[in-house]
Amino acid sequence: MEARIWHEHYDAGVAPSLDYSGRTLVDIFESTVERFPGAVALIFMNKKITYRELYDEVQRLGRAMARLGVKPGTRVAIQLPTLPQAVIAYHAALTIGAQVVMTNPLYTPREIEHQWKDAEVELAVVADFIWDQTLRAVRDRLPPKNYIVASIPEYLGFPLNWLAPFKLKKQSPPAWAKVEKAPGLHRFKDLIRSTPAEAPRPEIGLDDLALLQYTGGTTGVAKGAMLTHRNLASNVEQLVAWFSDVRHGEEVLMACLPLFHVFGMTVAMNLAVAVGGAAVLIPNPRDIAMLVKSTAKHKVTIFPAVPALFNAMNNYPGIDQIDISSVRSCFSGSAPIPIDVLERFEKLTGARILEGFGMSETSPVASCNPLASERKLGSVGIPISDTDMRIVDVDDPDKDMPVGEEGELLIRGPQVTQGYWNKPEETAATLRNGWLHSGDLATMDEDGYFRIVGRKKDMISAGGLKVFPDEVDNILMAHPDILEAATIGVPDERRGETVKSFIVLQPGKSMTLEQIDVYCREQLAAYKVPREVEFLPELPKSTVMKVLRRELRDRELQKRAAAKPD
Repeated sequence: MEARIWHEHYDAGVAPSLDYSGRTLVDIFESTVERFPGAVALIFMNKKITYRELYDEVQRLGRAMARLGVKPGTRVAIQLPTLPQAVIAYHAALTIGAQVVMTNPLYTPREIEHQWKDAEVELAVVADFIWDQTLRAVRDRLPPKNYIVASIPEYLGFPLNWLAPFKLKKQSPPAWAKVEKAPGLHRFKDLIRSTPAEAPRPEIGLDDLALLQYTGGTTGVAKGAMLTHRNLASNVEQLVAWFSDVRHGEEVLMACLPLFHVFGMTVAMNLAVAVGGAAVLIPNPRDIAMLVKSTAKHKVTIFPAVPALFNAMNNYPGIDQIDISSVRSCFSGSAPIPIDVLERFEKLTGARILEGFGMSETSPVASCNPLASERKLGSVGIPISDTDMRIVDVDDPDKDMPVGEEGELLIRGPQVTQGYWNKPEETAATLRNGWLHSGDLATMDEDGYFRIVGRKKDMISAGGLKVFPDEVDNILMAHPDILEAATIGVPDERRGETVKSFIVLQPGKSMTLEQIDVYCREQLAAYKVPREVEFLPELPKSTVMKVLRRELRDRELQKRAAAKPD
C-alpha cells in the first residue's frame, strides 16, 4: 500500500499492510479450537462452554442443517438475541458452506418477509418466543422450509435452566414459549443431541459469500451487503493487528452488542474466536445491571460498545463501588462519544476507549484511534492497515477536499463489500472506481485523523448554511444537566429548515429553554443554535442503542401535518 500521512501515527509493530493468513472464517474457528480446546469460548449467565464443546455443537448442528437440505450457497437466517445458539448456528452454517442472513429479533412480519424473500432464505434458526409471537401467524408468507427453534433456558446451567421459563414467561413481552411439534419445526437442542458430529466440510474459498448483512434501511428499503470470507476474515486480522497487546487464549470480551449487527458480530464474536478469547453473552444490552455485574464477575478485558452503553454504566447506581478495573481496551462506535462520558468510564476502569468508524459495508471497521499512539478525542481515528480513506466534494466525487474541509467519506480496503444482493443499480451508485461512497460527511486533519460530522441525509440546511446534528448534540451533552440529546432539521418557512433538539435531562435536574439557548450561544454559531427544543423522558434507540433520528423526524413531520388546518 502507498505511504499515507496517517501511517506515521500507527503504534509500534502495527504495519501499514498485513501479511494475511489466507484463512476463511471456518479456518480461523478450527485453528482456535486446535490451539485452545480447553479454553472458555462462551459465558452465558451460569454456563461456560469451552472451544472443544463449542466445536462439537457446531459440527452436530451443521450436519443436522445438511440433513435438512442446506447446501453450499444456501441462505440460512439466524433470528436470535445474543445467545450461545446464535454463535453455534453462525459457525454451523458457515462450516457447511452456507451463507448467513442475520435478522433482528425485533423485526416486524413485514420486515422479515422483505429480508427473507430478498435473500431467498431456505432455513431459519429462531427463538421460541419469536416463533410464537411473530412467525407462526405468517409462516405461509415466508420462504423457509424448515425452522430450528431455540430456547433461552436450554443453554443455562442448573438450577437456572429450570427456573428461567417461569421468569421469562412473565416478561412483557414473554421471552419463552412452548412450541408444539409441527412439520418443518425442529428443536435446537434435540437436533444437537440426536445428530452425530462431523458436519460435511466442502471447499470454501476466500471469495465465497459468507454473509448477507442487511443495512438498517434508513435510506429506504433494507439492502443486503454481500460480505465474503475474505472481507470478514481480513477485518478480524486487521483488528488483531491493531490491538497489538492482545493476549491469545486469555482475553474476556464483552458481547453486549447484538450479534445480528455487524459491529457486535465482528468486534465481539469473530474477534473473540480469532484470539481464543471468551465472549460474555448479554442477550439484552438494555439490562445495565447484568452488563455491570457480568463485567465485574467475569473480569472482562476488552469491551466493545456504543456511547449510550458507556453512559448508562457511568450512571448505574453504586458504580463507583463496583470493581470493573479488569477492562483494558474499549472500542466505541456508531456515534460520537461525549468527552465527559469517555473520561468518566476511563476513570472507573483505567481502560482506554478507542473511537472508531465502520459500517455494514466495511465488515465493519475502517478506522480507529491507535491503542498507544496519539488519540484525538472526537475523531474516529485513522484508517487501519490496508485501508485507504479520502474526503471528496459532495457534488463532484472526483475532487478531493483540502485538509479540514467537509466532504463525503470514501473508503477502500479488503474489508469492503462486494455490493448489494440483487441490486446492481445501488451497487454501481455506492461502489465507484474501487471506492465505497459511504454517504457520511467527514473531515481529515493534517495528521490523517478523520472526524465524522454527519450523514448526507441528516445534514441540516438552515438558510443555506450547513448544520451537522452531531456537533450540536455533542455540545448539548457536554452540559452537566443533560443526559442525552438528538438534533434534527425541521421544516421552516423562512429558513427552509431549522434546528430542533430533543433533550433528556439527568435525573432530578431541570432546565429552561432560555438556559439552553444561552448555553448553546456560548458554544455555537448563532445559525447552529436550536430554535426549537423538546424535553423527552427518553430517546428512541435501535437494538444497538443508537439514537433513531429517523423516528424523531417522522414523529415531528406527522405532528406538524396533523396541526395544519384543512
